[in-house]
Amino acid sequence: MGNFPNPRHIHLLVFLQFFFLVSFSFGLFSPADNHLIDCGSSSAATLHDHRIFLPDTDCRSARLVSRHPKISVASEVNPSFQNAALYQTARVFTSLSSYEFHIASKGNHIIRLHFYPFSTPTHDLTSAQFHVFSSGFVLLTNFTASSDSPSIKEFIIRVDDEKVVIFFAPADSSSFAFVNAIEVISAPGELIGDTARLVQPDEILKFDGLSKQAMATLFRINVGGLKVTPFNDTLWRTWIPDTAFFNSDSVAKIFSFSGRIMYREYGASREVAPDSVYNTARAIDGVVGSSNFSSRITWSFPVDHGYRYLIRMHFCDIASLALNELYFNVYINGYLAYEDFDISSATGQVLASPYYVDFVADVGSSGILHVTVGPSRHGDHSRVDGLLNGIEIMKLSNDVGSLDGELPFALVLHNSTGGSFGSTVRSLVCWFAFVVLSVMGFMMVLRWRRESKKQIAWTPLPMDA
Repeated sequence: MGNFPNPRHIHLLVFLQFFFLVSFSFGLFSPADNHLIDCGSSSAATLHDHRIFLPDTDCRSARLVSRHPKISVASEVNPSFQNAALYQTARVFTSLSSYEFHIASKGNHIIRLHFYPFSTPTHDLTSAQFHVFSSGFVLLTNFTASSDSPSIKEFIIRVDDEKVVIFFAPADSSSFAFVNAIEVISAPGELIGDTARLVQPDEILKFDGLSKQAMATLFRINVGGLKVTPFNDTLWRTWIPDTAFFNSDSVAKIFSFSGRIMYREYGASREVAPDSVYNTARAIDGVVGSSNFSSRITWSFPVDHGYRYLIRMHFCDIASLALNELYFNVYINGYLAYEDFDISSATGQVLASPYYVDFVADVGSSGILHVTVGPSRHGDHSRVDGLLNGIEIMKLSNDVGSLDGELPFALVLHNSTGGSFGSTVRSLVCWFAFVVLSVMGFMMVLRWRRESKKQIAWTPLPMDA
């Protein structure tokens, strides 16, 4: 007869499995605000990551506000891509409309807008052109969605009120707006810090107030690894491979790590980036680059000029065989952003422990943002001379509070409620002229009064006084 396992061992195994399952469940991020709506739909949509999007007509925490009849459209063709159920319906707006979401926890929130245009007998969504704004920030202007694949626009906005309102406005009287789905999710407190390293051509300054900036996510890169889907990310993000942006193959090699990522209490958490990002890296080959300190690895990204960008670089030393061997330099747009970065000290003398550094930088007229890692003279040079695990690039709102264009929220709202761009410009010119004339008049009055006082002060007294 075969040997049957001891029942006590079976009970112990079941208990351990249950213990680890419960521990993992408690470790998952559970946002206080987690609004997921399927716009224009009459039934809920379940995605591959098991999240459920509720129809916007049956969602207690979200309210659709529109002055005109609410229009919903449905595609007659079933898309073949993943999570197709979310893109088979849409809500259409022919005038300024909005969604209002109740906020239980103030602070930074992640907003994701899903767009996939399709054609119906009444509306061709590919011809829609519109603006989107929220919390006093312009998110999109004159936006037209691509029909090649679904487009997900992600923003991070600080919310200090009990509700957040997302406005959709047609670009002009002949156009309309639409959206397929919306996510409004509380961001973990540690996701966005308040300070960063401001990279200037000749110095590094401290950038304050980062957590209060509105941001648009442009790139989220898994360096040296495969695509990471929302199913494998605690914040339901997508990380794409770096192959389309990397251009330094001659001195680089890829490292993969199958061990445990050592998250620390005050270091990067799984909400900052998942294991799949920290398990892979591109590194400068110490053998190839040891005799040449100019050997660097670079990633290049197309961006809009005229904005500042948050560049978050993720590091996890999965390549070194011992501590205190890996030192390297970081460059943004060719300028030294971090000299002699000591990853062992940064991670509290723990290998395979994640860490990230935030940089803020401007982009010139070239419209290309370069991120570079290079060797330090303090490095060991025996194995690797620098590495990088992940990159995130986010556009910061400009001086007028816009993430897309030069018009502030008030003017976009004015244009969307009946005012034309030409009339807005004329109003601005008239207002500016009025201010200039008023100041000139005020200065002339002051000058006249000063001259009058001088004349009175120097008038000779009469002889018979």
